Amino acid sequence: MADAQPSPATATPGRGRALPAERIGADGHRHVDYRAIGALAFPLMLNSGLQVVISLTDTWFIGHISTTAMAGMAAIYWIVLFFVMVFGGIGLAVQTIVAQAVGGGRRWRAGHAVWVAMWGALLTVPLFAALAWLGGAILSPFGLGADVTQQAAEFWWPRMVGAPIGVALWAVLGFFNGISRPRVTVMTSTLVALVNAALNDVFIFRLGWGIAGSAWATNASMVCGLLFATTVFLRDDLRRDFRSHLTWRPDAQSLLRQFRIGLPMGLMYAADLFGVSLFQLMQVRLSQVEGAVTQIVMMLTSAAYMPGLGIALAGTTLVGQAIGAGDRDWARTLGNTIIVITVAFMGAIGVLLAAAGPWVMPAFVTAGDPQAAAVVKLGVVLLWIAAGYQVFDGLNLGAGFALRGAGDVRVPAILFVVLSWGVFVPLAHVLSFAPGQGWVQGLPQFGLGAVGGWFALLTYVLLLGGALYLRWRSGAWRSIRI
Repeated sequence: MADAQPSPATATPGRGRALPAERIGADGHRHVDYRAIGALAFPLMLNSGLQVVISLTDTWFIGHISTTAMAGMAAIYWIVLFFVMVFGGIGLAVQTIVAQAVGGGRRWRAGHAVWVAMWGALLTVPLFAALAWLGGAILSPFGLGADVTQQAAEFWWPRMVGAPIGVALWAVLGFFNGISRPRVTVMTSTLVALVNAALNDVFIFRLGWGIAGSAWATNASMVCGLLFATTVFLRDDLRRDFRSHLTWRPDAQSLLRQFRIGLPMGLMYAADLFGVSLFQLMQVRLSQVEGAVTQIVMMLTSAAYMPGLGIALAGTTLVGQAIGAGDRDWARTLGNTIIVITVAFMGAIGVLLAAAGPWVMPAFVTAGDPQAAAVVKLGVVLLWIAAGYQVFDGLNLGAGFALRGAGDVRVPAILFVVLSWGVFVPLAHVLSFAPGQGWVQGLPQFGLGAVGGWFALLTYVLLLGGALYLRWRSGAWRSIRI
């Protein structure tokens, strides 16, 4: 079959297959083609920026319901993502498998990986249905106020019901990212963002569904995105090149292989999200103001995180394609390059966002809310702490996604679990709560409030980013085969 190479690479003399982002200089040596990296990374950054728009849209609409609704969203937002990651890792695995398959010329396997993940998403339906039903029991141990718990529960149920749609959408978009056609991902996310914004207004205010309307708007927009992306996946040129219409039949071996890669991958991010969700619940327990501010600052810092995620996703594709082509030295070079770019970008955006804090924070509160001034004042302080951790979060993303492209997911998953649950969560509890205020008595408690909690987050990301970078530098991923 003719190879209509979609990767932004140039052919190397004497080699049958091109390597991604490779440029042969006048001296005959190979160099990193930064234009090729930009051609892949920029659309992925734009797509991640659209995810920021979607998150901020939800935050803006819910913020204009009430501070209580915002605190309810803060209480449940990261727990929702935790369960989606735990059971949705099979969708995340698609990009790695597709990138290595394309690099190695096994294009039929790339198409098959999407369908395998689709079947895997279908298998998660009973799990998410059970979680939707158990929402009240999951929230009850955290001692939230009755009004905040009610808002959180209203958001929880529809988001859990719609979670398998998100897993399936990850799978299809992972395919396009893996074959270096992120423009389709951008078009899909644009559609999702537009539908989500329109339906938030309709469902929350016009139909009077409140915070639940935001969750239903998310579900409906993901359905639209999935239908669009799947239609493109089945287009004639992709059917010819990747046999996307012929590889839909499930098989146990492929399903087990993708779960074997996807479960640690999902656990990696789920462990992180679980720690963050407990951190946010601590802030909500401190007060509605600290809970609402933490949610707003988290959404604002996504302006650095999500585009940085786009750069890191480019690293997954480039490393995976280089490994699939059989050149692990080149994969190492590309991974190192992506790490440097991600750290520099996220650090710069973090500082700019903190400097703009006094003008940005007021946009996320209602002028008549009696707690608005306190929200703005605390938010300006937390944005500067958040700017500090963006640098190390860039190291975390750059190294972590390079390892993901190499299929090295088990050790990173362990690092996430140990550092998130063994360091971050206890430290956030110790620094945030005053004596007698927290969930666990007997621990030292310094009562620094949200400021202490955010310093715990900074410490965690510093340790995590450093550990993942050392794992990448060790080269242990060279021996991994998927």
